[in-house]
Amino acid sequence: MGAGGCDMSKTLRTAKDLLDAGLIEADGLNAAAEVAARYAVAVTPVMAGLINRDDPADPIARQFIPDVRELHTRPEELADPIGDDAHSPVPGIVHRYPDRVLLKATHACPVYCRFCFRREMVGPGGEQALSGARLDATMAYIRAHDAIREVIVTGGDPMILAPRRIAEISQRLGEIAHLDVIRWHSRVPVVAPERVTPALVEALHAPGKAVWIAVHANHARELTDAARAAIARLIAGGFPLVSQTVLLKGVNADAETLAELFRALIALRVKPYYLHHADLAPGTAHFRTTIAEGQAIMRALRGRVSGLALPTYILDVPGGFGKVPVGPDYVSEAGGMATIEDVAGVRHSYPFTSDAGPIDKG
Repeated sequence: MGAGGCDMSKTLRTAKDLLDAGLIEADGLNAAAEVAARYAVAVTPVMAGLINRDDPADPIARQFIPDVRELHTRPEELADPIGDDAHSPVPGIVHRYPDRVLLKATHACPVYCRFCFRREMVGPGGEQALSGARLDATMAYIRAHDAIREVIVTGGDPMILAPRRIAEISQRLGEIAHLDVIRWHSRVPVVAPERVTPALVEALHAPGKAVWIAVHANHARELTDAARAAIARLIAGGFPLVSQTVLLKGVNADAETLAELFRALIALRVKPYYLHHADLAPGTAHFRTTIAEGQAIMRALRGRVSGLALPTYILDVPGGFGKVPVGPDYVSEAGGMATIEDVAGVRHSYPFTSDAGPIDKG
């Protein structure tokens, strides 16, 4: 039992739960309740157990504990910051790029991150898991568009579904001939690792398809022994893993913290894939760095960790225009020469020409 008699074996979902667990003070109860009435709250036992209650700046708490600043929406913030709705031909599908689609299998999550870009859509009041006619419609759409080679199963968090439901989605996608890749995006292996059971691992397999898993982690402390074991079970199941991280002020917005996370991930055989610039979701300004700050962090990481540990720093252009890399630039050109900046910040000249002449093959 936690402080005040809270059952720490259960997910915390209300301001009163957080108070009883010692995660907020009594004088913050009303503010937390007001935030929770606006945006969903859920903190799993694993994440609640990681929070240092003596540290007011704890990076785990910052990700999951409601903050009154969430009630303040800036003019530039958007209910749908990455433009899902503009690219949704049928409910549950987002078709932004020619060769791949998102399949939103559920709008529920095991935890609700305070910076979530879909915070207006996820939670107990959001749409329910795809099933029946709605799932049939998404599969029909994918089958009808043979340019689609990859399906990213997302949500919400699709790994909170029962293995039976996951297996149904895997089987049905596996029957679509023009698909090559199925990718599952999830926080579950980190925040609710006990859900990564042998039955779930088996359910993820799709006949004849390459199945990838993308896990979301923002701080090395999230990689508990239980999370590491869950990741190992997925790897033992034959799945390649990549990771996604959001650049968050007060959580990981420095090179040292991210280097520790990325090194830990590659040691677990998880390739850091994307470092996301935080989106313009409502009430999240206190998390966002500037792009210049993010570029400076990436520049510091370049000489600090191996290329295997470096993700691509990306921005999802508001309005549904897709992801673009926004990392630092090391090359400039002038007068027929390129100037290259090395990892120490020293500039070097490099000959630049588009007329290399014929290749002498001997």
